[in-house]
Amino acid sequence: MLIAADKFKGSLTAVEVAEHVTAGLRRAVPGLDVAAVPVADGGDGTVAAALAAGFTRHEARVTGPTGTPVTATFALRDEGTAVVEMAEASGLQHLPAGVFAPLTATTYGTGELLLAALDAGATSIVFGVGGSATTDGGAGMLAALGARFLDADGEPVAPGGGPLRDLATADLTGLDPRLARTAIVLASDVDNPLTGPKGAPAVYGPQKGASQADVATLDAALAHYAEVLERAVGPKAAEHALAPGAGAAGGIGYGALVGLDAAFRPGIDVMLDVLGFAPALAKATFVITGEGSLDTQTLHGKAPAGVAAAARAAGLDVVAVCGRLQLTQEALGAAGIRRAYALTDLESDPARCMAEAGPLLERAAERLARDFLV
Repeated sequence: MLIAADKFKGSLTAVEVAEHVTAGLRRAVPGLDVAAVPVADGGDGTVAAALAAGFTRHEARVTGPTGTPVTATFALRDEGTAVVEMAEASGLQHLPAGVFAPLTATTYGTGELLLAALDAGATSIVFGVGGSATTDGGAGMLAALGARFLDADGEPVAPGGGPLRDLATADLTGLDPRLARTAIVLASDVDNPLTGPKGAPAVYGPQKGASQADVATLDAALAHYAEVLERAVGPKAAEHALAPGAGAAGGIGYGALVGLDAAFRPGIDVMLDVLGFAPALAKATFVITGEGSLDTQTLHGKAPAGVAAAARAAGLDVVAVCGRLQLTQEALGAAGIRRAYALTDLESDPARCMAEAGPLLERAAERLARDFLV
């Protein structure tokens, strides 16, 4: 049995999910041979999955999204591959409870985290983006890495996406020279462009506290930012603004594409490679995947869909565990998942379901084992 599940957000880490599923399976089938590859799709939890796969933990003190210092973690493997998660430095979890900063939150700390990975010896970086508190197009990140963004008076523009409306000149020539020698993969589960109806401000701004007026301000500011960058680096800046992934994590994808020459790949595809999923799959006869909510977003690049696609290609059955299930059996089948076991089927109260996720997951896994293995 191979367990390759993502976290249950707000309840269990991916490692804890695997532990509870294993316990439930072995209640029904004592001594069952179980292997686990905790997975992530590039969003929050990506570094934790890398650490579970044997990467070494590193920490750095960096600038949080509102300027307050935070401690951020990244993962590094001996041969020089680092996994850096922007949410560790610039994520929503670093905002005070109920307080958002849609116009001023900065990705500066993410740039500092990338510098820390380079200082630790990284020669290739998997850059997972998602869960951001920011909509600054990656300008803060690039500034931390040596770029200069100046207003008409020659002064640095203030942090955040809103102040980019005052941007007059951009200079990327001061970027850390090590970046040119470092292969950077932008790992994301979204393919939005930078601006427009499907862009970062319109689609994700409201999740970060942006009002309709803020969304309009941010969209105009990021469009202006792209125009200034086009003057600085040429047509590729305009092309990247329309590219899949440019709108990821408040537009930090755009900053990575333009300034870091990053290559965009679906996050789950990248992480399955990095985490050693293929060798584990080759030894498996049955696969269990899952995440907190199996819904329509799952079908668009989330971890369970990626795991199911790979397992189906290998001719293996896949079932899923989840906190709540919002997909039809037909949709599950189309994604390669035979059946899903939801915790809400065992406990209807959402608050109790989250608080007691571990024991409930063990019960669900025991039921799964009796249905498929006994």
